[in-house]
Amino acid sequence: MAPRRLTEDSGSPVADNQNSQTAGVQGPVLIQDHHLVEKLAKFNRERIPERIVHARGSGAYGYFELTRDVSQWTHAKFLSEVGKRTDVLVRFSTVAGGRGAPEAVRDPRGFAVKFYTEDGNYDLTGNNTPIFFIHDPLKFPDFIHSQKPDPHTNKQESDNVWDFFSLSPEATHMFTWLFGDRGIPASYRTMNGYGSHTFQWVNSEGERVWVKYHFKTDQGIECLTGDQPAKVAGENPESHTTDLMEAIDAGNLPSWTVNIQVMPDADAQTYHINPFDVTKVWPHADYPLIPIGKMVLNRNPVNYFAEVEQAGFDPGNFVPGIGPSPDKMLQGRLFAYGDAHRYRLGINHTQLPVNTPKAATVDNYGRDGLMRFDDNGAMDKNYEPNSFGGPVQTDEPHYAGIAGGMSGTYEWDDRDTDEFAQAGALYRVMTPPEQDRLIASIAGDLSQVSKDEIIERSLANFAAADAEYGARLKAAIEALRS
Repeated sequence: MAPRRLTEDSGSPVADNQNSQTAGVQGPVLIQDHHLVEKLAKFNRERIPERIVHARGSGAYGYFELTRDVSQWTHAKFLSEVGKRTDVLVRFSTVAGGRGAPEAVRDPRGFAVKFYTEDGNYDLTGNNTPIFFIHDPLKFPDFIHSQKPDPHTNKQESDNVWDFFSLSPEATHMFTWLFGDRGIPASYRTMNGYGSHTFQWVNSEGERVWVKYHFKTDQGIECLTGDQPAKVAGENPESHTTDLMEAIDAGNLPSWTVNIQVMPDADAQTYHINPFDVTKVWPHADYPLIPIGKMVLNRNPVNYFAEVEQAGFDPGNFVPGIGPSPDKMLQGRLFAYGDAHRYRLGINHTQLPVNTPKAATVDNYGRDGLMRFDDNGAMDKNYEPNSFGGPVQTDEPHYAGIAGGMSGTYEWDDRDTDEFAQAGALYRVMTPPEQDRLIASIAGDLSQVSKDEIIERSLANFAAADAEYGARLKAAIEALRS
């Protein structure tokens, strides 16, 4: 078999890929060497902007299979028939670290799922936690800045992390989760995933319910504690990516049982906890988990850059039968994620193979823009309405609006303004060894803060959640600083 022919991007064959053209044997390199110029120019531009958050990640393909009839709650087509399978891409990630950061660190994990449905791509951009730090998107840039490298020292500073926390009591619940055992999963396969936010499901009759997603790992929860994280991170910074890839290659396919919580629309008006506050959970005693499906990962990407780094997940990508809620953080993300992709990947990022719908046809009036990958609409008209057979609207709404009917608002209210109750409940359900490790983790980090007032405010938040919790932390910090 003849060897493959090396070419330039134009298709022209490359005669010499080992030696630059020069003016004589020892002369200077010539600018006329187009292959050299093109090769160096492409090399200089290989890196695209890094994600602001969730930069370090890995992914895999698989499928979601529906195991329960959910037609009473939603008319989404991919959820229409028991046994139906939908292809998925899942991206796991850490949040605060850059692309080269180790994976075995204390950090939330992204858990993003792209469903390639026949009605288009549905993106569920969740985490491995059922809650989040804050409930207003206006605070998100400040929160992330407090977790990222300091402008002066260029490293994460405990002062910044705990200063923001001490002034944001709603984060007490999430900090209790993060510094507990589940703050450092042993692998991506051995952690749960959550939609975190509340979402809207609408059935064929136009009736609405509110849902939360829970992906429960079938491998069992495994976490790193004590000296394990430092050892794993030091020996293999890519520990979680390696584990996921090797497991799938070996046929040890990771899977999750997909559950939902369902809240009737009428309950949302009167439930004692604001159902759209992402810093709080819905107690399972009131809204039990309902298993509806299985998600299995069975194929690794062939090329990381093309299929993971260029993957774009947008929580605004809904399909008929599923929609948003008045959750303020979700409403902010509906803009922020798509805008991040438009900046990082370009306005036509949805034409990249990993982001292109697999089971649906794209047909609209979008044209032009940087890196247009298709025929740009060819001879079709680029306006609507038109008289030339262009695509027209369906007049079938995806969901029922935010309030009743097709429009309106749902006022953000102050039901259960107690930012500490669920954090205290989480502390009290931990076993004594889990509580001991939680205290040690927080005290070890909080004791490094330089300002006593920040420590005092932080301790006050934990004490408000549970008096014993706060007292034990105070004693542990005093012991470390004595």
